[in-house]
Amino acid sequence: MSKARTLARKRAVQALYMWEMTKVDLSDIDQQFVLEHDMSKVDLKYFQELLHKIPAHIDVIDDHIHTYLDRPFSEIDPVERAIMRLGVYELQYRPDVPYRVVINEAVEIAKVFGAEDGYKYVNSILDATAKKLRVAELKARKSS
Repeated sequence: MSKARTLARKRAVQALYMWEMTKVDLSDIDQQFVLEHDMSKVDLKYFQELLHKIPAHIDVIDDHIHTYLDRPFSEIDPVERAIMRLGVYELQYRPDVPYRVVINEAVEIAKVFGAEDGYKYVNSILDATAKKLRVAELKARKSS
């Protein structure tokens, strides 16, 4: 787990939150983050992938999240929504990132930016999603 990737995820959550709240163009948000935040230790390429590809796949990502919700999507804290979207994106489109890393990173980000116990909800949604999207990885782990 690289520190630069962890920082990219944190910045991406902040940027995705901004995008959802303001509907400002993603390129403008990208440029603003590069100019206004210290991105020297951030995996910039990964940050930009997350920022641009999560909205590009938002319907598929949100469908996965909706499957496991126990409340309306609109009632989920917007920061936690951004964290879940990032986690589901990685589970769906980045099989090179182990599912345990995806969930752990999301939980840690939720502990920093989310509501008091929001990380537990993020964990439960991503864990359920991992069981659906990472079947082979989970089976391989159980058999080893």
